Amino acid sequence: MNRVQRFFDSTTFLGIVQYRVIIILVATFVLAASLVPGFFEFRTLSLSIDRVATLGIVAVGLTVVLIAGQLDLSVGSTLALSGIAAIGLQPVLGATGAAIAALLIGIACGAVNGFLVVVLKVNSLVATLASMLMFRAICHTITDSRPVSGEDPLVGLVVTRPVGGTFSPRALIFFVAVILLALWLRRTVAGRNLFAVGSSSASATASGIRSNGYLFGVFVFSGAMAGAAGIMQSLAVNTGSPVFGETTALTGIAAVVIGGTRLEGGRGSALGTLGGLLVLAFLTTSMEYQSIPAYIQDIVTGIILLLLILLDRFVSGKARRAEPLANVIRRWLRSRRDTTATQEGMDERTLAP
Repeated sequence: MNRVQRFFDSTTFLGIVQYRVIIILVATFVLAASLVPGFFEFRTLSLSIDRVATLGIVAVGLTVVLIAGQLDLSVGSTLALSGIAAIGLQPVLGATGAAIAALLIGIACGAVNGFLVVVLKVNSLVATLASMLMFRAICHTITDSRPVSGEDPLVGLVVTRPVGGTFSPRALIFFVAVILLALWLRRTVAGRNLFAVGSSSASATASGIRSNGYLFGVFVFSGAMAGAAGIMQSLAVNTGSPVFGETTALTGIAAVVIGGTRLEGGRGSALGTLGGLLVLAFLTTSMEYQSIPAYIQDIVTGIILLLLILLDRFVSGKARRAEPLANVIRRWLRSRRDTTATQEGMDERTLAP
């Protein structure tokens, strides 16, 4: 028992936990490569990433919300509402005008959440749960619970056709959004202030940071990302539906948490979210190729999410400082050599006359 406890308290184990996203990503990549023929072909990788691009754009918005220590359960409903607007308003505003209007609707949905949380001081879980139901009800009301079809199905090629034989435009938008968010979080004062707000809003306010402004802003940003995702999803299938995005919020939060962002706030990264999305993409591709039912896939995702949350709670407060991955690998290899040498010494003493 003491050896087990010493292992969990060791710097090697803490280093493994610190880089768990990379480890899980490599493991799922190897799993997918062994189960899916032709997985290393660029077309297969491109299709896998394209499938999660819409969810990834939503997850980018959820990343800042979770770093701020908040939750947004309404992103799926916002996605559906913006998608309906992007298709339904085309006869009136044209494709471009409808897309702009749909994006503004997503921003407005985020502003409603920000108002509920910042001004009315409603818990974000409760506020976005209420807005989720309200936005979904609006979707059903304006469509009479029926899908809305667009006039020109070729419009969808704008977001789905690979650019120069590489990735689709929505996948490229997702990558650009991740890179810009990573730069903002790590290279700007405002990005670093967001981590302070997520760690302790009261302390951040006492330090002169406008916490309420940041909190309002993260909900608006999340709404904008959900709106953009809704536009791309609806254009891709030339349909707006009130049932789109029903599981988007939970899957998106799962991807962000798998990527290392804490539900309690104050810690997270855009690149981690990218890793979490790729883990889900590789897992989904592998299990679908093995004809594993969707509900079993959800169980696997839920188990991974639960284990990561428990692991994070277990080591909370122990891993105080980031350490280069090379040092972690070097220390792990050294501990393996020491263990092997100790075992060989014990064997020699046992065999000695």
